Amino acid sequence: MKKDEPKTYRRELMEAAHNDRLRLALSRAISSYRNNVNTALRKFPHTVKLADEVRRIKEESIPRMEELAQKAASAIEENHGKAYIARTAGEALKIIGEIVGSGRLIVKGKSMTGEEIGLREYLEEKGNDVYETDLGEFIMQKLNARPMHITSPAIHVPREDVARLFSTVMGKEIPADAPISEMVAAAREYLRDKFFRADIGISGANVVAADTGTLFIIENEGNIRLATGAPPVHIALIGMEKLVGSLHDAFKVAEVTWRYANYTVPSYVSLVSGPSKTGDIEKVTTYGAHGPRELHVVFLDGGRTALARYPKLRQALYCLRCGGCLYECPVFAVTAGHFGDRYFAGIGAVWAAIASGDLKKAADIAYTCLTCARCRERCPLQIDGREMVLELRRLLAEGRLSGNAKDK
Repeated sequence: MKKDEPKTYRRELMEAAHNDRLRLALSRAISSYRNNVNTALRKFPHTVKLADEVRRIKEESIPRMEELAQKAASAIEENHGKAYIARTAGEALKIIGEIVGSGRLIVKGKSMTGEEIGLREYLEEKGNDVYETDLGEFIMQKLNARPMHITSPAIHVPREDVARLFSTVMGKEIPADAPISEMVAAAREYLRDKFFRADIGISGANVVAADTGTLFIIENEGNIRLATGAPPVHIALIGMEKLVGSLHDAFKVAEVTWRYANYTVPSYVSLVSGPSKTGDIEKVTTYGAHGPRELHVVFLDGGRTALARYPKLRQALYCLRCGGCLYECPVFAVTAGHFGDRYFAGIGAVWAAIASGDLKKAADIAYTCLTCARCRERCPLQIDGREMVLELRRLLAEGRLSGNAKDK
């Protein structure tokens, strides 16, 4: 990190805090999120108790990540898919790069793990044409900016700015006061043919059942279903912390995830265990029917097994990526994803320190955190962000962490 980068970080935070348009977008989003989650929990009150069970599932699964990754890889191979375990970000990029090659059209679903390792940028550098198909990620790609929230990447962009962006990108005027439905329709029209012309579709997964190798993919837009169902090749990049022991456990994790992520029930939950197949002719199983002919699943360590060795910090690996903590964070409420890096707020400091190995970035984030513990109040798994940040500050002050960022 350059000598003046901490100043840059502070300046970025201050500029964000004084950005009226950003505050407007955040206030709209935070209000909507709280109302939606409160409605979901009133309608399905068992979710709170189920979240306690999911916490136990994660506590049991995280120490077994490597074992579960091997088990899932074997199951995927048995299902005629291909599975890989990547120890570093660089190794994951190399594996995916060799599968993809160059000159390909790629449609991509939202993936925090992909963001973590710079997957889209890497594939573009190799001469591929990559389209983010999640609406928020698509907006950020066209703005040439980084996501500002785990589940809502463009949370900080007011609708008026989206209208102007789409008018430029799509070559037709969309008024600043147009209904949001008109903007969504424009994105649908723009991206629609990309799904069916694409050579490769890329996704992540919200949770993976190790016993069957089944990927659970939760969404509402339908873009991931198209991206993983229409192209002939499906590649999934998944952090090892998403693994749980059984299909039964995975269903529980999925339900808690979607309810705290803003919805009573999502529009789509895809369960993917292998490439498409049929047995309709003489009951002979044949692979490569209407869906992808190939499934490639890459499980990424990327510092996760190292993080699991820290008793207090390993809570970061329990995170379901619902994003609820961010809507409660007072710093995030005025700065959005400028408070963090690829992962945000207090929990982002832990990821920066251990998974990325960027200790200076970790210190910036850790000492921005107010340690107010409001994040824990909203977290379905009661992840204690305050405890993690204070422990991280102690370890940084004592020099007990070693940065090993780039290829971890």
